[in-house]
This record gives sequence, C-alpha cells and structure tokens, in this order.
Amino acid sequence: MHALISIHDVMPATLGRVQYFAEQLAHVDIENVPLLVVPGLAWSDQQIDILKELEKQGFILSGHGWHHTAKNIHGWYHRLHSTLISRNVAEHLSLGENEIQQLMDECYNWFLDRDLSPPDLYVPPAWAMGKISAHNLEASPFRYFENTAGFYDSTSRQQRNLPLSGFEADTLLRAGTLKFWNGMNKLIAHERRPVRISIHPFDHELLLSKSLFATLKSVTATVNYRALF
Repeated sequence: MHALISIHDVMPATLGRVQYFAEQLAHVDIENVPLLVVPGLAWSDQQIDILKELEKQGFILSGHGWHHTAKNIHGWYHRLHSTLISRNVAEHLSLGENEIQQLMDECYNWFLDRDLSPPDLYVPPAWAMGKISAHNLEASPFRYFENTAGFYDSTSRQQRNLPLSGFEADTLLRAGTLKFWNGMNKLIAHERRPVRISIHPFDHELLLSKSLFATLKSVTATVNYRALF
C-alpha cells in the first residue's frame, strides 16, 4: 500500500512517544515522513537537539499551529467541529484572518531561530485552516498546507484530495466511528491516490492500536507530499 505518513503533535511532552513511532517506521522511507511540530510551548535546548537529530535521520520537520489549543470556542461551526472532531485543539477556528497569518509567521520563524531547516509544510491543528484566503496563503512563508480533504499547493493553487486514516480513539464511540471511516477510505485508496496515515503520540495506547500497527505494516511505499504536485 502506498501512503503519506505523518506524526502529529510533536511537543516537549510527547517527544519520547514520537521517537517510539519513529522507530516503528524503519521499514519505510522516512525522508517522506513529516513530523508536525507545535512550536509555542516550553522547549528546552535538549529537546531542540532531539528535533535536530530526527531531522538528520531524514524526517521532515513541519509547522503545526502554535499552542495547539483554541483560545475559545464560538460559533456553531466551531462548536460542532469541537464536539465531533477536534475538542479544543482547532486553534485556527478561534482566530481571525490576520491572527492566522501572524500565527503561521511566528511558527515559521521559530524554526529559523533555532537553526532548524525552514519548513515548507504547514498543518493546522485538526486540519482546520479557518478563514484565510488563497492570496494570504500564497503570501505565507509556507508553500504546502494539509487540510481535512488533502494537500494544497499555494504557489499553483492546486488541491489534491486524498483519503485519510486516523487512530486517535479514546472512547468506544470514536473507535467505532474511526474504524468505519478508515475502512471506507481504504476502499477508495490506490497507488495514484495514496491514503494519508496520521499518527498521534498516544495512538499505541488507545483502542485502535492493533489496527494502526497492522496498517503501518501494510505500507510498501511512502509518498512525499511535494510529489503530489
């Protein structure tokens, strides 16, 4: 199976689990695997060194919000999104367009300030981009964006919609919903339309852990998001 694999929520508190999953991907080309880093937290110099080591191994460091927590939840769409999908992590949905732009600029500069490679991929928490125009995405320091549907190239303004599998199931309801969702998305995936596999740091301790490892084992090739365009 061809797949685009990413490891989400790379934070100071999750680095040990991120390293664990990095080891589980020894059978695939890790140079195609983004690690989605949340910059606006209390990172120590030692933890930054771990990021640099992961980058040396070949992983792609990418931006993933700022605090990974919404300032507040307001409006019917954000409330529904929070209830069904994101809880309180859809950071962009609590912000206006100028605030989203500022957040992404700060995220990008954080990598530069710590001598990490400048990222070209940005993934908003819970894939919720919020209200921001194509023009302002093009003006962002990032080129590529992952959203709920797939990947977006702001230079060409092209969107590639791809199936998505997730395993962050901490309740029976979420487990049942995700199991059905993943099954449906696997049916529509093929070599020219690879499935996205999103790994979260606690997935191996949750209800779909066996399904996650079985899915990872079935991956025969990883795809780089840049190659989609």
